[in-house]
Amino acid sequence: MSKIPTFNLNDGNQIPAFGFGTFKIPADGSTKAAVATALRLGYRHIDTAAAYFNEQEVGQAIAESGIPRDQIWVTSKLWLQDYGFAAATTGIETSLRKIGVDDIDLYLLHQPYGDVPGAWQALEAAQKAGKIRSIGISNVTPKLWQKFVPDFAVKPAVNQSEFNPYFQQKPLRALMAATSTVLEAWAPLGQGDPELFQEPAITKLAAKYGKDAGQIILRFEYQSGVVVFPKSVHSARIASNQDIFDFALTDAEMASIVALDRGHGRHDPDAPGVAERLLNAFDVHAN
Repeated sequence: MSKIPTFNLNDGNQIPAFGFGTFKIPADGSTKAAVATALRLGYRHIDTAAAYFNEQEVGQAIAESGIPRDQIWVTSKLWLQDYGFAAATTGIETSLRKIGVDDIDLYLLHQPYGDVPGAWQALEAAQKAGKIRSIGISNVTPKLWQKFVPDFAVKPAVNQSEFNPYFQQKPLRALMAATSTVLEAWAPLGQGDPELFQEPAITKLAAKYGKDAGQIILRFEYQSGVVVFPKSVHSARIASNQDIFDFALTDAEMASIVALDRGHGRHDPDAPGVAERLLNAFDVHAN
């Protein structure tokens, strides 16, 4: 798949290590245009979700790109409203229809609350039926991992969670290593946190390698074995974000960024009330 490296998943598939995120890009033509630009610039991994309300525009951009379907990795996610076996089975079919594809490369449980076991069984069945190639989870903390994952028949290929130099998920990654589950980063650039971009450890390396701070951060994450898919609607930024494969950080330079870890992020999936708030946050059936 293009020039972008891949990581091996525990199910035998290979996922592009770098992709394009579509969170909060509106479905008013903006998503279609941004994904079309990303594909034209060499991206081959697109991340969407039912709760982003833009699956259809992602599919349109892919269909009109002229790129063979088997060269584009598509990820989507099931929202909480559709948990439980029957509802999840319908939700998977809805994503397939909206994206306009026969199969989805990676499908995730977007949030770890409610009837997670039933929803996971639906993902397992869809994988067995060839409708999904790889299945995974998202926003799963060590506590939630221990609650659900040991009982899964098929272990998650991926866990998509908050990750950046300030929040490196060390306890979680230690658990995931036992099942060879790959971490995907959301907020890989710390949601544009100015403090992170001005860290001396990062700006020093940016000057050394002739890169910007964002590229140093993304390179650190790639070298940490983490899949990243930064989002942008600006062509120049879409192009520059993936320009991280022509240099490598040394072990000492990696260690200098590892030292920035604060051990916590902006979102705490274990916090009281999060499940209820998220369940009421979106009505994916209104789309």
